[in-house]
Amino acid sequence: MAEKTQKKGFFNHWIVRNLLICVILVVVMIAGAIIFLNVVTKHNQELVVPDFSNMTVAEAEAVASQAGMRVEVTDSVFVKRMKKGAVRDQNPAPGAKVKEGRRISLTINALNAKKVTMPNLVGLSMRQALAELQSRGLVPGRLIYVEDMATNNVLRQLRRNREIEPGVSIESETVIDLVLGLNPDSEASTYVPDLLGKRYMSAVDLVHKQSLNVKTLRFDDSVKDYDDSLNAMVYRQSPEASEIPVNLGDDVSLYLTIDPERIPARQ
Repeated sequence: MAEKTQKKGFFNHWIVRNLLICVILVVVMIAGAIIFLNVVTKHNQELVVPDFSNMTVAEAEAVASQAGMRVEVTDSVFVKRMKKGAVRDQNPAPGAKVKEGRRISLTINALNAKKVTMPNLVGLSMRQALAELQSRGLVPGRLIYVEDMATNNVLRQLRRNREIEPGVSIESETVIDLVLGLNPDSEASTYVPDLLGKRYMSAVDLVHKQSLNVKTLRFDDSVKDYDDSLNAMVYRQSPEASEIPVNLGDDVSLYLTIDPERIPARQ
């Protein structure tokens, strides 16, 4: 009985009582802070970033708003084969997990093409001219061979079958055809390279470097957009690769896909 009275008296002591009250208050405050932070930061409530590719900015804003996010255009590029003003890239990427209200940075396809200056390619070798075009953001077109004393020497530069003078301001990704010399006494020839498994741009570049032309580019149904085309690989070519000599300027057709089952394994 005396022991029980002693314990009761211990808890009734004002110092002990105040300490217990302080401990309880601290526990309550910590628990409240945790609950508050979980509510404010949406703890474990992450949202999945939508894919805004090829949307207009207005469409991206509407989709982002429904998803609990916001978008902002932070950069632009120009891709001629893509719809103007469409979303080209985004950060964070589609499928990433973010908090509600997160800002998604968008890169759009510019409304107006970037302007570049047409270089002087006359007198350069074919390979020098191809490198110069690519460095300016221009697209090598047809290689047109005419009789001349210097094989693969650039004689003229054409845009839409008309001569284009150096220094003219033109849109990036404009196609430029090259008129090249071919010495009939040199018996110059080339061969069709093995393009199977090569990516689109690499295959086209290799065709040109072999003094050949791309007659046809055909993408199968697996290629849905511009990004797919850049990643597409050659699964068939016509004519096939051969070390049998062919004429400079001959045509090669390329068939491309992103379906891994159609891409032949390289030896």
